[in-house]
Amino acid sequence: MKNLPIGVFDSGLGGLTVVKELQRALTNEKIIYLGDTARVPYGTRSKNTIKKFALQDVNFLLKRRVKCVVIACNTVSSIAANEIKKFTNVPIFDVVTSGINAVNSLKGVKSIAVIATTATINSHSYKKKLLIHNKDVVIEQACPLFVPLIEEGITSGPILEHTIQKYFARIKEAKPDVLVLGCTHYPIIEKAIRKHLKDTLVLNPAIWLASELKVFLKNNNLLTGNKSNTTVYYVTDLSNSFSETAKMFLGKSIKKPVLATLSDED
Repeated sequence: MKNLPIGVFDSGLGGLTVVKELQRALTNEKIIYLGDTARVPYGTRSKNTIKKFALQDVNFLLKRRVKCVVIACNTVSSIAANEIKKFTNVPIFDVVTSGINAVNSLKGVKSIAVIATTATINSHSYKKKLLIHNKDVVIEQACPLFVPLIEEGITSGPILEHTIQKYFARIKEAKPDVLVLGCTHYPIIEKAIRKHLKDTLVLNPAIWLASELKVFLKNNNLLTGNKSNTTVYYVTDLSNSFSETAKMFLGKSIKKPVLATLSDED
């Protein structure tokens, strides 16, 4: 069991920023990554469709005998995490829960801002859970243009700066203690974001998730005894820009991925 791989999935390639943190924290673990690039983005879909796609993603990973599943997508984490946990007994980790745990671990934090896709913001997944833990102010801001800009490689310069200013007017006025990057694409532009919020802690949930997963595996004697540390990448559609985009998210070049077909049965 402990030598089985970790399964990770996202609606596209943004989840590779989560894989990057997992590879840093869990240097010996084998990882299977699934990016549903043929149906990205999930955020524009209905809740029922998102749940359907998410269960297909999980089923694909379960068929490959993973020891746990990481939901590297804030939209799926917000809308379908509970459905997934009912679907399987395999341990499930998701970026929203880890982001909330990270905020709650900080002392003296009263005001939090969350930036994310429209679907994640509309679910109020972060706000509902943070308010339970007595956080006084939770500011939610949808940033729908960030993902397409990042996908186009616009990670600095005047276009991005103007877009950040457009979205951050309310956040700057509130001067939050913490800003949560509620989309796995956003760490790519973290440096640009920090320039606009110099006195605010910018939090990447993927870092906390990797730490939580490492503790869980250690406590349950599930850390691998091998040193395979290989990652197999699956995608449902392979674009001409895959290599360049994947390198931007992961920070290194990867081998050509395997094309996957998803279905309810898989």
